[in-house]
Amino acid sequence: MGRVFSETDIQIFNKLAPEAGGSTNSGAGHSFPFILRPVSHRFADSGEDFRERLSRLSTEEIDYLAGLVLSNQEEITSLNEEDMESFLELVEERISFNKRQEITRHLGIVG
Repeated sequence: MGRVFSETDIQIFNKLAPEAGGSTNSGAGHSFPFILRPVSHRFADSGEDFRERLSRLSTEEIDYLAGLVLSNQEEITSLNEEDMESFLELVEERISFNKRQEITRHLGIVG
C-alpha cells in the first residue's frame, strides 16, 4: 500500500509522464504507490528515455524525491538498474555526492 500523492507528487509525476494525461492510476484502477516506479516500468521506453524524463525536473524536485526516498515514501530499488543509477547520478549532479551517499547507505545499496 502506497501513499496518497500530494499536489507536488502529482506535478512531478505529470512532468515525468505527461502521456498519463494527469492520471496517477494504473490500468487496473489502483493509485500508483510511487512516482518513479511507474515511470520506469510503464512509460519510459528505455534507460535513456527515463534519464531524459528525469532531466525535466528542477533541482528542487530532485531534492524533494531524494527526501521521499530517505523517508521511505518513494522506492527506487525496484527500478530497472539503469534507471536507479540515473536517479542517483542526477542526485549527485544536481544536489551533492553526499546526498547520493546518504541515499545509498539508507537503502543498503552499493553505489
